[in-house]
Amino acid sequence: MTPLVPSADAASVTSFDFTPLSRVVFGAGAVQRLGQFAVELGGRRVLFVTDKGLARAGYEQRGVDALQSGGLQVIVFDDVHSEPTTADVERGLAVARSENIDLIVGFGGGSSMDCAKGINFLLTNGGRMEDYWGVGKASKPMLPLIAVPTTAGTGSEAQSFAIIASSTTHMKMACGDKKAAAKIAILDPELTLTMPRAVTAATGIDAISHAVEAHVTKARTTMSQLFSRRAWQLLSRGLPQVLTLAGDAALAARGDMLLGAHLAGAAIENSMLGATHSLANPLSAHFGVTHGVAVGLMLPHVIRFNASAVGPLYGELAADAGLCAIDDPRAGSILAEHIARLFASAGLPTSLSACHVTRELIPIMASEAAAQWTAKFNPRPVDVVSLQELYECAM
Repeated sequence: MTPLVPSADAASVTSFDFTPLSRVVFGAGAVQRLGQFAVELGGRRVLFVTDKGLARAGYEQRGVDALQSGGLQVIVFDDVHSEPTTADVERGLAVARSENIDLIVGFGGGSSMDCAKGINFLLTNGGRMEDYWGVGKASKPMLPLIAVPTTAGTGSEAQSFAIIASSTTHMKMACGDKKAAAKIAILDPELTLTMPRAVTAATGIDAISHAVEAHVTKARTTMSQLFSRRAWQLLSRGLPQVLTLAGDAALAARGDMLLGAHLAGAAIENSMLGATHSLANPLSAHFGVTHGVAVGLMLPHVIRFNASAVGPLYGELAADAGLCAIDDPRAGSILAEHIARLFASAGLPTSLSACHVTRELIPIMASEAAAQWTAKFNPRPVDVVSLQELYECAM
């Protein structure tokens, strides 16, 4: 593996403003300390935000038991859906208000953690999620939040953003405020061992897209690239392993994926994302394409598009994966082909047409993608025309 060094484009360190947001606790069995941490944060009545799938798998009870072992009262809200909307947040808010809670636990995938953050915004600051679309719009303190990811994907536990879709338009809103970040993030790879293969693949590709995009954005810094490059090293090695290994034999690889996803999330917090995510959101809104599948389909095409602007940075990632020399002028193409192979080997769709996306809506989606907040951070400028061409390439 190539040693982790500052990026090739940073002969001197550029200015940055970095504040660690969360305490991070990593290790098998770490979830057993959830009650201890909640007590340390002053919790007595805890809103436990999760989804019904985790209840069926038995993980919800494991989290509740850990909280109750600390003497806490636990109120469960497990009516969170994939790609949470404002309606999910409002339902959770009603429960939180009626139970007079003083601490929140987001337990699950990015959907549960984002919904927990959304509930926190409205419970403490009032209004609607639309009021917090953007950055730094919450004027009042928020309740302490503990985030416990059970998938290795979004890295939401490392971010101060809640990604919530409008229940009417289905377009996603990024609502960010440093006060919304988790006080403690618990990374327990045991919680990811029973993820179905399809979920493992889609969330893993999502995490990889975060590492790759965060590494090259216009907003990248020395700190964000330390996170993104280490995340890529863990994720690119771990994903093929978790797709083939099972049970306890997969625990080390699951740990690599979980930590890699967290570090990629930390990179996003400090560098934002790019055109891949701008293109993915309209696909989810119009055709219901799972987020991880959408970014996986678009990422290779965006890498090829960006290569003329940030080829040496892609060279770092390609070299880390043993694909080519760090200064190979073909690094962007080689990296794109490698990621496309990873996607195909996971058994996921390899074209937009396979996801029943129709060409008729491409102009509309390109216009929507151009308006997405992440588009402006892409290292090579994008507009409606170039985004439409990227959709066409992926058909």
